[in-house]
Amino acid sequence: MSASSTPDGIAVGRHLDLKGRGGNIWVRRSLLTLVVCVPIIALFNVFGQRPVTSRAQTPAATLSVYAPDTVRGGLLYTARFHVTAHSDLKKAILVLDSGWLEGMQVNSITPQPLGEGSRNGQIVLQLGHIPAGHSAIYFVQFQVNPTNIGRRSQNVELDDGQTRLFTIHRTITIFP
Repeated sequence: MSASSTPDGIAVGRHLDLKGRGGNIWVRRSLLTLVVCVPIIALFNVFGQRPVTSRAQTPAATLSVYAPDTVRGGLLYTARFHVTAHSDLKKAILVLDSGWLEGMQVNSITPQPLGEGSRNGQIVLQLGHIPAGHSAIYFVQFQVNPTNIGRRSQNVELDDGQTRLFTIHRTITIFP
């Protein structure tokens, strides 16, 4: 290649033969490997939404929460709240930390609770009367906002009227 056929500002040794860039090839290969590894790791559900069961029990009731503790932005998931009454629960109430809704969209709650409200920034779902030996199961479908990243508290409290029965302590980790 003659010097007259190369454009101005192009040095044949540096730009065509890549002289002086021998060590940079490993940096480029390493960065490319990192970019390729993230989707492969995601295929093995490392960032996934594998649900886990959190459970608490007292003589009055048992509550099981079946929901993922790690999710990715943009994904849909379902949380299941299963309340089993061992004695009559006159006014069963689920109290969810704000982490259940912070940066999340609630698509549906099935079946609908008798009432919904807020208490000190927490979400209150009024389930009503649950006779001894019976269960109430609620499914809540969520979608994670793509910009929501980090860890959130997702504690769940079960009350009977004004009486707190117990609290399940959970956290959720949200990956981009």
